[in-house]
Amino acid sequence: MTADPTRFILLHTSHPGNVGAVARAMKVMGFSDLVLVAPRHADVLVQEEAVAMASGAADILVRARVVGTLAEALDGVTYACATAMTPRDFGPPTHAPRELFAGLAGSRHRVGFVFGSERYGMSNEDVYRCHATLSIPTNPAYGSLNLSQAVQVIAYEWRQALGGYGAPARAPDPALASAQAVQGLLAHWEQALVEIGFLDPAAPKKLVPRLNQLFNRAQVTEEEVHLLRGIAKAMQQAARK
Repeated sequence: MTADPTRFILLHTSHPGNVGAVARAMKVMGFSDLVLVAPRHADVLVQEEAVAMASGAADILVRARVVGTLAEALDGVTYACATAMTPRDFGPPTHAPRELFAGLAGSRHRVGFVFGSERYGMSNEDVYRCHATLSIPTNPAYGSLNLSQAVQVIAYEWRQALGGYGAPARAPDPALASAQAVQGLLAHWEQALVEIGFLDPAAPKKLVPRLNQLFNRAQVTEEEVHLLRGIAKAMQQAARK
């Protein structure tokens, strides 16, 4: 993994599963620097629930550090962002992540994102240590986010601001059937429809031309032609029994 200029800091985390889920949220967005400040369980990084919830991101847990204070966790960070849903009358300015990240991503700062405990969030003193406060825009009637969910949102928005990742390449489009193959399909269906009594060969009207238009609009593939001819064959076999 390349050098990571971003640090995620968890304060007084209570649940090992949340720590593992945070590691997973970080890794899928390409971040690896995780610091825990005075977690409830000193051995949280190796607890079974944490490793299980990391689900492939155990390497983040292995490299993570546990420190005693936020000051230690912020060592080397030049721009710290508190995450606090409750507005404060005093302290750093509050921003929506996307709004702040647009400018911050172009800076040379080493950024740290600070998340409070599951039950109490961040204390005022911890918020005051930060340069900005992040508030994730949520439903005004219900804005409760699990710790790992909040980390995932921030990690995603920050990664997008840094340039993001390209969407995975999709599988190549299947080859379209040739006009000759479509005509062969039509002839097969016409024969099958006659055999099952659906089409009167003495008065075919416009059934076959309409099927022709249908197949043209659908832009059937070679594989679909084989499928439809298999259906026609099955219709004929059933009619002949």
